[in-house]
This record gives sequence, C-alpha cells and structure tokens, in this order.
Amino acid sequence: MRSASMNGATRPQKAAMLVAQRIMRDVIASRLRPGNLLLPERTMLEKYQTGRGTLREALRLLEFQGVIALKPGPRGGPVLQDPDASHLASTLVLLMQLKDAPFRSIVEVRTAMEPMISRLAAERMDDESLADLGGTIEQMRENLDDQMTFLEANKRFHDIIAWSSGNPLFGYIVDSLLGIMDGTVIGIDYPAPRRVAILKAHDEIYQALLAHDAAASEDRMREHIQAYVTYAERKFPEVLDQVIRWDRMG
Repeated sequence: MRSASMNGATRPQKAAMLVAQRIMRDVIASRLRPGNLLLPERTMLEKYQTGRGTLREALRLLEFQGVIALKPGPRGGPVLQDPDASHLASTLVLLMQLKDAPFRSIVEVRTAMEPMISRLAAERMDDESLADLGGTIEQMRENLDDQMTFLEANKRFHDIIAWSSGNPLFGYIVDSLLGIMDGTVIGIDYPAPRRVAILKAHDEIYQALLAHDAAASEDRMREHIQAYVTYAERKFPEVLDQVIRWDRMG
C-alpha cells in the first residue's frame, strides 16, 4: 500500500517553515512576552542545525505574520511582537478577491457573528473593559464632527466587545473585519445624522452590557448591525456588490 506522502496526498513542508514552527514552539515553551528578544542568529543556527539562508527565511516568515520584528544593530535581532489583526485582514481580502467575493460577504459574516459575541461579552465582561467601552462612547460624543476620530472610536468599541467575549478568535476575526470595513477605504460615508444614530446605538448596547443582560446585548447589537446594512443598501448598494481589491489594503 502506498503511503500518503508517496501518493501525493501530502507534501513535505519547506525547511524554512519547519524552522519557523520550531522557533515558535520554543518561544511558547520559554514563555517569552512581547518585547523580548529571541535567541541570536548564531545560537539559532546551532540549535536548529540549519543554514543561514533557511534561518533568515524562517524569520522573514514570522516577520510577515507580524509575530516578530527584526531589530537592527549589534544589540538587535528578532523581537517578539503582539500581532494585530491587520495580517489576517490582508489575507482575507486576498482570498476574497480570488473568489470574486463582494463586500456584502463581510457584512453577512459580521451580521451573523457580532450579536452572539455581544451576548458572550455580557456574560464575561469585566469592569475594566466596561470602563474602556464607556470611554469610546465619550470619545465618539466629543468628536461627532470629526469623522476619522469618530470611526476610530467606533472600531475600538466593537473590538473591546469582541475581545471581551473570552474567545480570542472572535477578537481577531472582528478586528480584521472592521479593518476591512473601514468606510473611508471602500467608499461608504457617514454624515452627521448617521454618526448620531451610531452613537445612540452604541450607548444602548453599552447599557445592556453594563447590566450584564445577555439577551438585551444580543438584541441591541443585532439591531445596530442591521441598521448599518439597511443604510448601506439604501445609500451605497454598488459598494456592497463590489470586490475589495487586495492592493487597496494599506
């Protein structure tokens, strides 16, 4: 009987990927924190028994994923990072473009996920996160006439809820979707009346979360997301049907 590797069902991984995986296993085992330096290149070469070219390719793979930054200088080297969701957002947009998936696809995923996430957050959110959430509402209220600052606070509001769900995967997914859904990038504008409506919706969601009312938190978030969909379909239907191009991700 032919093995999986012989019949082509699996392919050997590139040496650089294998080294990158070993590096990350050691990072986790050593309990390194963001900002910590990894081993110097000479030590890695000996530890992983690999060539300089393969090691540097492995480090570039980790750098591309946002896991490390390569600090120059004699006291430099690979530094562990706390990756954000921008790399995931870029990958999602590239995959969607290859499938000709329109912006509407992202809206549908967000519509399905965020109400459930809000329910979980109501059950698990701590006082510190609630205080941070209230801060985003105040920032939005104070910057109703500044769309960029307002939208930054809007994104932060949804990020805090997603990360407060207790599930980091929800945090990364929502963070990446919101990065893609930035209206200033895809052509959706938010005039003053719409910003006022968003602020009101956020305050209602916040009050439900503050009361740790899971059902109300889910309902208010569903209404908020649906209002976004209704607004986009009425004012910017062409945007919902267009494919976001990877080369427009900044």
